[in-house]
Amino acid sequence: MMLIEEIMKTDIITLKPSNTIKDASTIMKAKKIRHLPIINDDHHLVGLITERDLKNALPSPLLKVKDDNIYEQTLDKVMIPDPMVGHPLDFVEEVALIFYEQRIGCLPIVSGGKLVGIVTDSDLLYTYIEITGATKPSSQIEIRVSDRVGILHDVTKIFANHHASILSVLVYSDAEHEEQKILSIRVKIMNPLAIIDDLRKEGFDVLWPNMPGINRL
Repeated sequence: MMLIEEIMKTDIITLKPSNTIKDASTIMKAKKIRHLPIINDDHHLVGLITERDLKNALPSPLLKVKDDNIYEQTLDKVMIPDPMVGHPLDFVEEVALIFYEQRIGCLPIVSGGKLVGIVTDSDLLYTYIEITGATKPSSQIEIRVSDRVGILHDVTKIFANHHASILSVLVYSDAEHEEQKILSIRVKIMNPLAIIDDLRKEGFDVLWPNMPGINRL
């Protein structure tokens, strides 16, 4: 399993509670970021400011009379105090579940009481894409199989016979058949037709690619 320390950003842009809304807005626009950890002089995390927090704090642009004093308000007045945090040795899968359940866009990473990194929803998405091998020259094959012990071995044996390197294997439930699973296999080969043909000869139901001209049993 992958650890958060392997994907977190360690070059973190931070501000102090005494910085202003104007400071945060300027940095977010310049650096094109949506989250800013707030730390004290000891580098301890004391808060978090997000793009949404700034929008909520600032007056509507539709107002005819603008109060520029709001931009001088300090961040300790609008930041999220004591935000949820993670640890470098947390598992990526567990952190992804936190993002989903808590509907958050970032998670500061703290070790020894000090801020050491930050993970965003974009980091998790990129990690997932990398893990699946989707960025590499490859082909994806989806197979419906019975949910039984040894089925993965039976399927991957066919790939091994073709000396095809498997980049990733995802297993998920078949919405139409509770007793079956879908295997989504990404393989490091650009023309998988021979593999697909052998899979079908062995009785496996290849769902994708469903290409014309491939013989079916």
